[in-house]
Amino acid sequence: MTKVTMTVNGKSVSKEVRGNMLMTEFLRDELHLTGTHVGCDTSQCGACNIHVNGENVKGCTIFAAECDGAEVGTIEGQANADGSLNAIQQAFQDHHGLQCGFCTPGMVMSAASLLKENPKPTEAEIRHYLEGNICRCTGYHNIVKAIMAASGQDVSSIAAE
Repeated sequence: MTKVTMTVNGKSVSKEVRGNMLMTEFLRDELHLTGTHVGCDTSQCGACNIHVNGENVKGCTIFAAECDGAEVGTIEGQANADGSLNAIQQAFQDHHGLQCGFCTPGMVMSAASLLKENPKPTEAEIRHYLEGNICRCTGYHNIVKAIMAASGQDVSSIAAE
């Protein structure tokens, strides 16, 4: 067992972890932050995306011990300070960027990273950035529209699908 200390969604946490404990397991089982989903456990789907030191990372590909001293962000930390939805979350709701919701936390985390890197992405840039995220329900159209809306772009001419 190894003791790790990290900041998760702005709060310092210290826990003993096994050397082979993945961040998904640490977040879900040790910290009870269950918004980070485990979809494939093979780094294919993006449902487990988290932010580690500002970078978008698939939580199933990184050990908790590797995050010792890191700043970690999860979907639970995305809301505004008053608990209301942030711009990305609100855009997903407003533009029907989710259906079953299983992929939504990973999509929102990826969208936050994309918009940090590229505040006004094109549709093609959004689609390229989301290549590591799988959604089996929406066909991505409304997810892309939601991300464009969250970036402040006019999406009124984009038809809903």
